[in-house]
Amino acid sequence: MAAATHNQLSNNSVEIPIHANDNIMDSIHCQKIEEGDNVNYFQRAQWLRAAVLGANDGLVSVASLMMGVGSVKEDIKPMLLAGFAGLFAGACSMAIGEFVSVYTQRDIEVAEIKRENSMTVGGENEEEGEKENLPNPFQAAFASALAFSVGAVMPLLAAAFIKPHKVRLGVLVLVASLALVVFGIVGAVFGKTPKVKSSIRVLVGGWMAMAITFGLTKLIGSNGLQM
Repeated sequence: MAAATHNQLSNNSVEIPIHANDNIMDSIHCQKIEEGDNVNYFQRAQWLRAAVLGANDGLVSVASLMMGVGSVKEDIKPMLLAGFAGLFAGACSMAIGEFVSVYTQRDIEVAEIKRENSMTVGGENEEEGEKENLPNPFQAAFASALAFSVGAVMPLLAAAFIKPHKVRLGVLVLVASLALVVFGIVGAVFGKTPKVKSSIRVLVGGWMAMAITFGLTKLIGSNGLQM
């Protein structure tokens, strides 16, 4: 009887730790997968933000500027000159702004990492690994400038080979609208967000920006011609 009781207790003592260890290992494995996914989405979000914002800004800014100039002058040369000037100035502005923004964000996160690791043992090794996962300001600036240039080239190409003034403006609006929808869908695919909602939001925002810029440019140009 005593031997049977001893065997029963031994079996119970062996089974419980095994299941506990399995649960612990499963939870650790799941936690590592989740952490890996979070790091990947963090990096993806940084690049996606710079690329989408840069492309949208380039497209909307240059298209609006060219439409505004076209509303005042029918000649194609002023439109193209204004578009190229907006392209170079906007690309430089986006690069500088993105560099400063990401560099400031990086400094804040590095300071936070140092404060957290100073309270733990062996925090220096973890600190180096965490720093590698932070966004690079130089890469973000280059990506932002490149994306702005890609977006700004579209309205330039759309208007460069069309001579009739009204047709040129219509094609410019059409190309800009289609490009805005594409940018919204691409951003939704990479960001795992609803495609329709994202494309509509980008399209409406682009239309509003183009309408405001177009109206102001036409108003200023008309008053300048009258004076």
